[in-house]
This record gives sequence, structure tokens and C-alpha cells, in this order.
Amino acid sequence: MKNSIQVTKKLALLLACCMVIFSCTEKLEENDGQLAADDLDFTISEDMVLPLVGAYAAVYSRGWEDPLLIGVRGDDVNAGGLGDQQPFADTDLFNYDNGYWMYNQIWENFYGDIVRIISSGETIQSYKDFATGEYIDRADQYIAECKVLSGFTHFQMSRLWGDIFIIASSDISTELDNGVKTKAEVMQYISDLMDEAIPFLPDARPNEREDVPAGVTKYTAMAIKALANLELENYQEVANVTGEIIGSNKFSLYPDFYQLFKKPGERSNENLFELQFSDYNTASGATNDHLYAPFGPSNWTPVVEGASGGWGFYEPSLKFIKFMLDRGETTRLRTSVNFTPRGIAEIMMDPAYATLPSLVSNVTPDGDIFNDYPRAMFGSGKHYLPSIQLTPGRTRYGSSKNFIVIRYAEILLMYAEALTQGASGSSMTADQAVNMVRGRVGMTSLSGVITDDVMDEKFAELAMEWGVRYFDMIRLNKYDELSYEGRTFTAEDELLPYPQNQLDLLPLGNN
Repeated sequence: MKNSIQVTKKLALLLACCMVIFSCTEKLEENDGQLAADDLDFTISEDMVLPLVGAYAAVYSRGWEDPLLIGVRGDDVNAGGLGDQQPFADTDLFNYDNGYWMYNQIWENFYGDIVRIISSGETIQSYKDFATGEYIDRADQYIAECKVLSGFTHFQMSRLWGDIFIIASSDISTELDNGVKTKAEVMQYISDLMDEAIPFLPDARPNEREDVPAGVTKYTAMAIKALANLELENYQEVANVTGEIIGSNKFSLYPDFYQLFKKPGERSNENLFELQFSDYNTASGATNDHLYAPFGPSNWTPVVEGASGGWGFYEPSLKFIKFMLDRGETTRLRTSVNFTPRGIAEIMMDPAYATLPSLVSNVTPDGDIFNDYPRAMFGSGKHYLPSIQLTPGRTRYGSSKNFIVIRYAEILLMYAEALTQGASGSSMTADQAVNMVRGRVGMTSLSGVITDDVMDEKFAELAMEWGVRYFDMIRLNKYDELSYEGRTFTAEDELLPYPQNQLDLLPLGNN
């Protein structure tokens, strides 16, 4: 195909660079996953953890734009209304510009991660070729972990673009010659890949691991398999896999929903997959952080003087807030939304909400004050770290806060949905699964739940998290839910267009 030779050379060069980094001439430093000059000796089996750390570093080093673009089209989230990222705001309105830098950047972010992960897995295989005894099993586990990380990355890309390339080996030219695979084929590939990985992974919670703290386990792989089968609408398999996670009795809901998304909730028994960050509890020096500034307010009065604010690019929607008020939500509303005076006034302009509960305040439970700022009326509480939880001396918004990706509440609700869609399961009933989630936040129990009830519960529980709401709505063809606050959503809006830069290089066709 036109440009296929050009892109093959480009991706092969990228892979070659990754192979140099992870396989040939360098070694990972202890703390930050960077590489120091030393040839690898594949006969030193204990060093096989080094390329694995590199694979994790690839996934953890998410661009700030990744979670924003993944989630912004849901009816739980609005983009900030002003500023220099108008195409991002347009994306929230389902007006797509495939020349927008963010689309191309995220494409390159995820494919760059994939080739680094594949490279790491192949490097570990080189160690395994010389390994003996317990190191053979360790190599198998590490290779399986790379498969899980690759599956997660392919999953996010396919949800955004549908048909994508599957990169399963360093033979990039062959992978490209195979062409893009349909979304269904990608999801089945992910499901099968998790089946390959599961037998070699630790039978433990991530927070029980000591070799790679909070690294993936068999339950992470099972969760990703369940998510892929949910996209395929293979509800019986979803019930089977989530039921097995539930039946393991290894996971539980963190008792404090508010603190779950703060420092106390990090590496809790609820989290099946969590991106790890740290400032090493030091006031200065090296730090591994995600950039949370896009989620933060550009004007606030923090308890800790000098704590930085943010950009206001990710705003809980007025629709979501009214939905939560109508349900009588307290804990989940206060956790999910940080209010400004302007936002509170906007809610009260609707006569049905002229009187608001006292929890609706621009002062957070930890005393930080969200003032008015131009881009947004509300802030995402799940991406907020109270200034009093910052390490003394660190001022960047959300500094060293971990990023939760998959948690047990989502497993319970996927299981409940699968049962309401006709699947069978013996771990518990759909009512029990939903009521476990509701009980944690003081909501009354339901009986006879149907799919719509589960979707409402997912809306309340998982808003602002990795686009869960948006992808649920398009999977169920609930376009009316996404046609809100002046928007009109159609089937043609489900997928992002391929980035123009990639169309110029890759044999992608039209999207």
C-alpha cells in the first residue's frame, strides 16, 4: 500500500531504538526506570527484572492528554470552555478535527508504549534462554506481565479508534502487512492474550506483591479480559471472569470513598490496576509524577500556601451533578465534584435546584477553597489531591498521587450488568453486587435490578474515570444520553478519526 514502506521504516526505526534501550546496550537504574550505560549480560538472571521495570515505566509515563481525551466525550464530563485548546472542547461536542495535535500525540503515546513493552518482553525471553531453576518461572511471569500491559494499551487505543494495528512482535513490517484489525478482532486478541498470561501471573492482589510493588497479577489480567469481552457484548464471559475475581475473596471495597482517590487509598484492596507515582517523601529532588494540572483549578486558595493550581480542562457536567442530587447522593457527589461559587449559582438557576444541600460548597472536606476561574465551573474531585496531603516542599498540583485504572467496584458492576443482560453467575446476585457498591456510600439497597439500574450505578460510581460512562453508552446505543446540553450524538460520532499525520504515513484507509 501507499506509504507502507515509509511507515514500516519509521516504526522499525522506533522499535530499533527501543531495542537498543531495553535489550542491547543499557541497564535500568534502580529508582526511576531510566537506563544507565552497561551492556546486558543475559546470563545474569536476576537482572531480568530490569526490562520489566521498563515496560511498567512505559505505561506509567502517561501523557496528561491521554486520560482527558479518553473520557471527555461522556455525559459525565465537559471540557473547559475557554483557552488555547479549542479542538479539545470541540471534541467534547463531537466535532472532530483529525489534524488536532492531541489525537496524533495519543496515537503515538500508545504505540510507542506498545513497542517498548514488546521489546521488554523479548528481552526477558533472552534472559530466559540462559535461565535455570526458579528463574525460568520468573521469566514466564515477567513475560506474562508484559502481555497484560500490552493488552491494556491495545484496549485503550481500540476503544478510541476502533480498527487498529495489533503489534504483537518486533517484526513490525509483518504486523503492518497484516493490516488494521476490526475492533472486535482487537478485543478478542486482548481476551486471548490475557488467557495466555493468566497461568503465569501471581495469584494475589497487586498490593500483595513485593517484587514489583502493586504490579499486575492474574486478577488484573482477568479484569482486562472482562473489559474486552464487555466491549464484545459477550456477557456470559464477563460474568465468568468477574465472578471468578469476586469468588477469590481477595478484593474488597475501600471503606472511605473520598479517601480512596487520595493518598490513604493508594494500593488498597480495591485496586486491581493502578499507575504508581512517587516523590520519595522528599521535599526536592527526583520525582515520578503524572501531570494532574489539567484537572486542577486555575484559581484556588489551598490550605497549604504555595500549592499550585491547574488548568481547568476536565469538568464534571451539570447533567451529572443534577443526576447525583436527584438520587440523594452525598459521599459520591462530594468526592466526584469540586464546586466553585459560579458553579453553585449555575445549579441554582434551575428552580428545581434553588435549594441545595450543605455539602454543595466551594470548600472541600480538607479545607481547600475552589474560587471562580474562567475555564470551568466545577473540578474533578477524583483527580484532586488535598494540599494537606502533599509532601512538604512539593507544590505541584496532585504531586505523586497515584492514578487508579481498574477497581473492584467496577468488577462488581460489570458482573451485575452481565447478569441483567442474561448471563448466569453463582458468585452473588446482581442485586447483591449493586448493593455492595451502594452500601459503601450509604445508599439504600435495591431489589430486582435491571440493566438501566446498573448503568445508573456505574454513572454514579465511575464518573470521570477512564471514559467508562462514554463507552458504556455507545456500546448500548444510548445516544440520547450523550445528546445533552445542546449536543447531538449519532453513530458516526462513536470513534475518533484517525490522526491526519498517521493517514499520511499508514495504510489505514478512511475513518
